[in-house]
Amino acid sequence: MNIAYWIVAGLLALFYIYAGAMKVIRSRDQLRPMMAWVDRIPLPAVRVLGTVEVLGATGLILPPLTGIAPWLALAAAIGFVILQIGATTVHLTGKDRQITLNVGLIATAAVITWLATTWL
Repeated sequence: MNIAYWIVAGLLALFYIYAGAMKVIRSRDQLRPMMAWVDRIPLPAVRVLGTVEVLGATGLILPPLTGIAPWLALAAAIGFVILQIGATTVHLTGKDRQITLNVGLIATAAVITWLATTWL
């Protein structure tokens, strides 16, 4: 279970660090080709969302790695499930109804939630 957690959590953390950093660093025009929904959300909210994604990715890795408050990994995984449910809602209410990635991320975060219970 421990090895499975590190593989899945590492991949999910890499995804969210990349996606979150892009939301924090890039302009709306640079984000638009990848994320059609950015025109419907205020840019400061997109920046906050990116910051939350980077912090959540850190929460998946650092607490279990250091042994300090490992329950934070479970909280981060649950947070990613909630985040992706919201993202799915945003996609379904807009013109871009592509939710395949969101559903995959919900499933992955749910697996991480289950695997993270080994530290409790």
